[in-house]
Amino acid sequence: MELGKHIESFIKLGEFLRSFSGENTESVFNNRFEDIVRNDHIQNPWFIENNVRQAINAIGESLQPEKLELWINKYDKLQSQNKLPKTIGLVTAGNIPLVGFHDFITVLISGNKYLGKLSSKDNRLLKFISEYLIDLDSDYRDLIEFTGDKLENFDAVIATGSNNTARYFEYYFGKYPNIIRKNRNSVAVLTGNETKNEIELLADDIFSYFGLGCRSVSKLLIPENYCFDDFFENLQKYEFVYQHNKYANNYDYNKSIYLMNQVQHLDNGFVILKEDQNLSSPIGVLFFQYYSNIDKVAEFLELNKDQIQCVVSKPGIIKDSVPFGKAQSPELWDYADNVDTMNFLLDL
Repeated sequence: MELGKHIESFIKLGEFLRSFSGENTESVFNNRFEDIVRNDHIQNPWFIENNVRQAINAIGESLQPEKLELWINKYDKLQSQNKLPKTIGLVTAGNIPLVGFHDFITVLISGNKYLGKLSSKDNRLLKFISEYLIDLDSDYRDLIEFTGDKLENFDAVIATGSNNTARYFEYYFGKYPNIIRKNRNSVAVLTGNETKNEIELLADDIFSYFGLGCRSVSKLLIPENYCFDDFFENLQKYEFVYQHNKYANNYDYNKSIYLMNQVQHLDNGFVILKEDQNLSSPIGVLFFQYYSNIDKVAEFLELNKDQIQCVVSKPGIIKDSVPFGKAQSPELWDYADNVDTMNFLLDL
């Protein structure tokens, strides 16, 4: 399938997703998609409707024609791609809605075939998008396949999971060209001079998808003597997360553990702040760590770079950081684990 046809199809997909997230028009696809979006929480309780719509909107925005062009133009090999397509096996995570979409589009745009083993926690949304693409262009019928069994008959693999499942992936897929992703978390660096609006935007980076994404901020790096009063006040728009049963159970459990063990912590009724050296905080908990100067922050980030997905801060504070409120809206050229998936596929 020619690159131009792929681009045309994904532009139309982007238009559909953006329209769906805004003013919908009646259509068979719209009605079916609406049903999945409203009811996906039945299959995965974490996938509440607002979170599913947020993921759809973020992908729709990333599929703007100028963004697709900017992404594709980074790769000279892509423009002259004429080799036979290879079958790329994908093992996806199920932590946030459509988390496997970026690998999906990259495999297809690179001129290869997609063979996906989807997580049981997120196996309806991407299948629907595939059906939409096939309706746009029947050639996709031969380029997209899903399996519920173990992956077989593939040329390379991209597998995403936990640190524990990564050991299994490395054993099973080690003889193939592969990208194997493990747990990662994201960090916010605060100076103490953030505005009310910036903290409210940071709240989006912390609480979107209940903090389950690898781009969700799970740790704060803060200056010594930081005052949390304004910080807590500007998180209040996410007070509703405590109304979610699974989130509340996690929050209550961690709170009880800290109280019983007399662990010092701060609490605003829906999130706990705990001073901790670790990066990965439990659901309902946000870790923080003090720093004495910004050079110490740079050292910490460099030391832990293999565990950090992205860093959120004010512009100009940390090199290559993401602005507040943008952690959950990656562009097409923002690759997971900073591994260029497109280059990996083009070099096969």
